[in-house]
Amino acid sequence: MIMPLTTTRLGPDWPCQVKTPGSYDWERSAAKWLRELVPARYASYPAFVRHPVLLARHAQIQVEHEIRVARTALQTARADLPQAGLREGVIEHTIKLYAAEVTQLQHIARSVRAVTRALAESGR
Repeated sequence: MIMPLTTTRLGPDWPCQVKTPGSYDWERSAAKWLRELVPARYASYPAFVRHPVLLARHAQIQVEHEIRVARTALQTARADLPQAGLREGVIEHTIKLYAAEVTQLQHIARSVRAVTRALAESGR
């Protein structure tokens, strides 16, 4: 049965891998996308399979943790990496990589929040 569209607005943070809320099988596409964001063992837990909102919650926590890790790596790279014997060019490249990763993870976190809101609305 196709549900009416929710009031969730699809913005630039809506992941392209997830169908529009209210469309056929959209919750399944959301769950599939969310499973890719968490360690495999979590994705198969029965509670997460039955309740995509729980999976979304865990994905949000996972991504927030990854943001903290990437920020720490970025903030400590200039001090720590020379001790590992790396050349300045490699260090600069690594710093750019960490900065890009933080930006990407922040976008993913916004996407997870958007999907979580839509899942919560559809469960009402």
